[in-house]
Amino acid sequence: MFKKDPLQIIAFQTYGKANHLYLRGRALEDESIDLEQKGAFKLLFNAWKRFETDEIKNAELIIKVGNSKFFNTKTNERGYFLLDEKVENLSAFANDEGWVNLECSYKKDNSKRTIQSKNRFPAEMLIPSNKASFGIISDIDDTILHTGIASPLKWRVVFNTLLTSAGKRLPLEGAPEFYNLLHQGKSGNEANPVFYVSHSPWNLYRYLEYFLKKHNFPKGPIILRNFPKPFTRKSNPNIPQKQKEILNLLKTYPNLKFILIGDIGEHDPYIYLEIAEMYPENILAIYLRSVNHKAKIKRVKELYKNYRTTPVLLVESSEQALQHAKKHGFIAS
Repeated sequence: MFKKDPLQIIAFQTYGKANHLYLRGRALEDESIDLEQKGAFKLLFNAWKRFETDEIKNAELIIKVGNSKFFNTKTNERGYFLLDEKVENLSAFANDEGWVNLECSYKKDNSKRTIQSKNRFPAEMLIPSNKASFGIISDIDDTILHTGIASPLKWRVVFNTLLTSAGKRLPLEGAPEFYNLLHQGKSGNEANPVFYVSHSPWNLYRYLEYFLKKHNFPKGPIILRNFPKPFTRKSNPNIPQKQKEILNLLKTYPNLKFILIGDIGEHDPYIYLEIAEMYPENILAIYLRSVNHKAKIKRVKELYKNYRTTPVLLVESSEQALQHAKKHGFIAS
């Protein structure tokens, strides 16, 4: 009889408010995935383990805030959990950057199964600092991470995801420095929040978290999507999930202005333009990384040809973006 893997809880870095606790994550068996793994076979095996997850269904969990606040939640049939509670004075638990440390644990011993980390799993939720002048909402694929979305038949996406370890993936040149400057703001001490919103599935959460940390990007909530269940229809196929998540951020922080950063490879230009037209007072600028595709460049230029409300830059290099950000007072000159 096969020995069962130990249990773990993966809490996704999320965002909330001083009176709103919001945390999501997943309860899974620990597959011992090595994000620095080398060798084609081992990388493929790791990729298979990321997507063929053994989730813990209907597990009762406890979320701890500080030493005296405890909340109960339960995983669904796919192992995901969501805690969405009104809680007063959460800011008292936040550090200077606005991060609130939480702790997750299994409520029961789950039929004597081994639980990793002594059944204490860290979690974090961001409450934007009062020092923040604006927020940054950024795509990941081909915006800060070479992915190959624009490649023929998406073969480069498959190669990079399945056959390249997270430790070997490279950011676009100058991206970490640019994001850190935006995070620091014009004064150098603004703690402007960065939200990473991607169409990638939650199965890649730890892969992307590791990449961002390894390359010294500012820490920020990572917002991905669920894989749809087989043979089910989307609830509203007309609104992309990424657009829904960005709109949620704007509604959560109505007094915070945002810079939108993406690329011209897929849907970002259309999503960002629609959002900027819906919330003209909330969007400070739009940065779109250019890709080596003449037809896409032409299409995006035509799309924004008559748009004047918000500064828009088709970014050829990080230095160009830096100069633009300095000109508009987002970072120090």
